[in-house]
Amino acid sequence: MHPLIMGSLSWIEYQQRLQDEAIVFIPCGALEQHGPHLPLGTDALLSTSVAQSVAEKIDGIVAPTVSYGYKSQPKSGGGQHFPGTTSLDGNSLSQLIRDIVRELARQGGTKIAVVNGHYENQWFLTEGIDLAIRDVGSASTLRVMRLEYWEFLTPDILAKVFLEGFPGFALEHAAVIETSLMAHYHPNLVRLDLIPDVAAAEFPPYDLFPQCSDWVHVSGVLSSAKSASVEKGELMADHIAKGIATALKQEFPSLVSVPDMVLNQKA
Repeated sequence: MHPLIMGSLSWIEYQQRLQDEAIVFIPCGALEQHGPHLPLGTDALLSTSVAQSVAEKIDGIVAPTVSYGYKSQPKSGGGQHFPGTTSLDGNSLSQLIRDIVRELARQGGTKIAVVNGHYENQWFLTEGIDLAIRDVGSASTLRVMRLEYWEFLTPDILAKVFLEGFPGFALEHAAVIETSLMAHYHPNLVRLDLIPDVAAAEFPPYDLFPQCSDWVHVSGVLSSAKSASVEKGELMADHIAKGIATALKQEFPSLVSVPDMVLNQKA
């Protein structure tokens, strides 16, 4: 049994971890095309890997990943027309998160971090969290942090990764950040030889519905990942994990770093 993975713990071990005030991470991703060089599960894989990296630093618990996300949008995910992109309605995602957070609180969890890896999820996760907090009532000590892992990439790190200028997070779909992080965390799932060399997408200042598939390059990539590398992935992964751990310890003062404690390791 792995002491950080909720699904591998017995109920007794899990109960003890909650009594010790462990923080519970809920990774959230999507099943969405990520060009010809990355897998459909990229968003879920990255949110899970980030959550596990942070959990190792503060002795947290990682709950099973929410692997479906809100509908892919052309300007940030390529759109719904690509085979494999399998999405939820916004209300479905909000209610799913509502149920999970409420259940964790019912079991005694008071510290929860929702780690988002899919750009379009943000406000539906927020709605689910808000509804869950309303459900448990004002007497509860539950606190929830929702975060997008890429927001912890500070300007100095972005300058090292994007030597020719940062195109913005929305255009980073299947591009340098995600490809580099996947090369670091899951190198066997990345096909660097299949990265399409495309110019950054240019979109009008509005959206149209039904979605316009011709706004997006046929590869599904919104900007080039040609400069992605394992080294950049390692740099970003380390910076992200440290930044999130610092933020969590600031907002949840009872958390301590793993080097400051003796973990009860379980084989």
